[in-house]
Formats: sequence, structure tokens, C-alpha cells
Amino acid sequence: MAGARVLVHARRAGAGGAAAFGQSVTGVFCPAHTDAAPVSCGLERGHFLISDVPFPGSTVTVLKRPPFCPAKLGGATLGERRGQPGVAAAVAVLLEAACGHVLLTRRATSLRHFPNVWVPPGGHLEPGEELVAAGLRELAEETGLHLEPGTFSWNLLGLWESLFPPSLSWGPPRCHHIVTYLGLRSAEPRQQLQARLCPSPCEVSAVAWLEPLVLEAIAATEDGAEGSGSFPGELPATVGIMGLSADGFRSSQIPTGILLRRAPARGPDVERVSTGTKFALGRWRGGPGRGQRE
Repeated sequence: MAGARVLVHARRAGAGGAAAFGQSVTGVFCPAHTDAAPVSCGLERGHFLISDVPFPGSTVTVLKRPPFCPAKLGGATLGERRGQPGVAAAVAVLLEAACGHVLLTRRATSLRHFPNVWVPPGGHLEPGEELVAAGLRELAEETGLHLEPGTFSWNLLGLWESLFPPSLSWGPPRCHHIVTYLGLRSAEPRQQLQARLCPSPCEVSAVAWLEPLVLEAIAATEDGAEGSGSFPGELPATVGIMGLSADGFRSSQIPTGILLRRAPARGPDVERVSTGTKFALGRWRGGPGRGQRE
């Protein structure tokens, strides 16, 4: 969405300021050989602040980047790029129905960033917005779903450092975000939520309500890791999705293996679940009780 954006600030040992485009925010808080750090985060004076110590209104969570993060591997060079506005704050929502299924959307092929990749609804944080309000707005804009107060609970799952392209082998980054992943648990069953879905075709090409067994398997396929991962139980060969067409929804099946793909190290991207979404699903899989909840 065009317009004013909330920028990320980083503060460590009492000093800091606006995060620089292309230089790793995660790297401010963790040693070079690691990719995650505990942090405190929240809104402060119109920006999204990440700090090594708590501050009024902040929440303690984890900040993580992928091992192949361009900001980690080429930050000194990338930071020299001029004309970039800094690091933008974004919000993404893992919506869980009462039955435990979680909604993911496949991004439209016409989008400039991460086309044809499966993600939760999300987008930029706008000035003056609280995190949950931003998540609810993006959910409504992308899927048509409006959640009324009192019909859901939420918790902060974690922060993810996202750049596109996600690998230096694909070219220099064109955007840089810190994504706040929120878990929203609706009191409504999946069928009721599905009946109100009206996705935006300019942003979404398909939707899927995925069962916990499949979600756990997706979370286990960590991008950039060695081996095949540890998958729970017997997975179904296919999963049901609802693609958007000129006539509305069209039900179909895709191989479950598409959702278990890892991000390719080089060459063209493939239909897959985004690396940040896998991180968020791993945090969601750990159950409630992390971060702030209402």
C-alpha cells in the first residue's frame, strides 16, 4: 500500500536511531554467527522501536533473520545504496479458526515482491496505528474478513527481518522490512469465516485453511537448513485450496509437497511458503503464552 510508512528504529545500550536500509537490524542485537536475539519492541513517538531492554508499552519477543539474509551477508555494501527510506515496519496475521485450521493466502503473480508465495495476510504499519489494528485492517483488505472485538484473542509471535529479493544471488534488495507476526485465534469455526471471505484479486490468487498436521510439517522445513526436516505423522498427499477466478472461488487440490518446498538458493523462485511464515508457524506451534495476549 502506498503512502506514509512507519520506520524501524533500533536501540542498544541506550543508543541508536533509525535502522539503515540493507544493514541487518537483527545483527544489532545478536553475534555474527547467530541469527536470532531476544528483544523488546513497541511503538514509540511514531516509529517502531526494537530495543535490548524493555521500555514503556513494550513486549519481549524474539527477532530473527534467515541464515542467508542479504543484510547479514552483504550489509556493509548494501547500506551504501542511496535513496532508500530506511527499514519499514510491517504486520502479518496468522488467523486460526476455532477448529485449529490456519488461513494462508497465495500472493498474486502480478505482485512485485514474493509473487505466487504463500503467506498470511499482512502489510505495512501506517502512522498512528496500533499493531493489532493494522493486522485487522490488512486482513480485511486482503481477504474481506472483518473480526469484531470480543470474537478473537491474540498474541505476538515474533519479529522477522525480511528483504526482497531474499537472496543476494537474485540481485540487490529492493525492500527491507521488520515484520511483526501476530497470532489471532477466532472463536468462530472455519466454515463461518470461509463464508465471509472475499479476497482482493490484485493481492491474492488463492486461499487455504491448513490443518495443524500440515502446518507443523511446513514449520519443520526451515529454509537454509540441511537435511529434510522432521515431519509429524502421516501427511496427506494433497491439500485443498480455493483459487480465485472470474466466477469467484474454485476449489482444487495441490500436492502437499508444494508447501514443503525450501526457498531455492539461486534461479527463479517457486511456489512455496515464505521463510518468515515458517518462522511464525514454528512460534505458533509452541502454543499460547508467548508475548502479549488479549
